[in-house]
Amino acid sequence: MTPALNGETQVVFIIGDPIAQVKSPSLLSARFARQGQNTLVVPGHVAPADIPAFMAGLDTLQNAPGLVITVPHKQAMVPYCAKMTDRARYAGSVNVMRRTAAGWMGDNTDGMGYVEGMKERGAQIEGKRVLLVGAGGAGSAIAYEFLAQGASMLAVHDVDASRRDGLIDRLGAAFPGQLAIGSGDPTGFDIIANATPLGMRDGDPLPVQVDNLQPEMFAACPITKPEISPFIAAAMARGCDTMPGIGMFTAQEGLLVEALNTLSAD
Repeated sequence: MTPALNGETQVVFIIGDPIAQVKSPSLLSARFARQGQNTLVVPGHVAPADIPAFMAGLDTLQNAPGLVITVPHKQAMVPYCAKMTDRARYAGSVNVMRRTAAGWMGDNTDGMGYVEGMKERGAQIEGKRVLLVGAGGAGSAIAYEFLAQGASMLAVHDVDASRRDGLIDRLGAAFPGQLAIGSGDPTGFDIIANATPLGMRDGDPLPVQVDNLQPEMFAACPITKPEISPFIAAAMARGCDTMPGIGMFTAQEGLLVEALNTLSAD
C-alpha cells in the first residue's frame, strides 16, 4: 500500500548525523500505511549543535506526533523527555519519542530489536557470556536487554573508558555481579555484539580481533549500510552464525511503530 500525502498527513522525523544510511523512512511509512494510518516518516539531517533549534521548531509543528532518533543523538535527546520507560532510563538514551499531553515520552527499542533479531537467527541468550563493543546510546540499550533476557555475564568494551564505566555502573544496580570490563579480544565469549558504527565507512577498523573468532560464537552487528559489514563478513568467513544489521531493523520495525502509537506518560 502506498502511503498517502495530503493535508491530514502526520509527519514523524527520523533524525541523525549522518542520515543517508537509514532505511527507516520507507519501511516505517509502508508499515503505517498497511495499518491504515496516514503517517509518513521523513529523514532529517540534524547536527548535534542544532538539536535545540530543531526541537523548538518541532514543538510548534502540530502534525508531528513522534520522533525517531539515530546516531549520534540518542543520549542528547534524554533531557527533552518528560518521562522515559525503565529500559530507556537504564540505557540512558532514547531512540523513539511520542508527544503526550504531559510532554515528550521516550523509549529505547534498540536492545529489544537487536536481541530479537539475533534470536530469530537461532541465537540463544540465556546463560551466555556476551562481549559488547560500544557503550553509546544503542549499546546501552542492547546491554540492558542482554541482561534482562538472561545472559550470565556482559563484558563492555568502548574506546571511551568513562562511557564504558558509566554504563557498567548504571546496570550494576539491576544486575549485580554480571558486568565486567571487556577488550577487543573475543576469546572466551559466546556472543560478540558490535554496537558501534565501525564498518560504515571505508577504512574503519574492525570492532574486535576477528582472528580470535571461533565457529561456535555468534556475531551480531547493527550496521545496515553496507548490508554485510566487514565485521559480519569476517565472522561468516570463520564459520560463525551471524545477524547483520537488517535483522535488527526488521525485528525493531514493529516495536518503533507500536511505540509511536502507544507511548504514554500515564
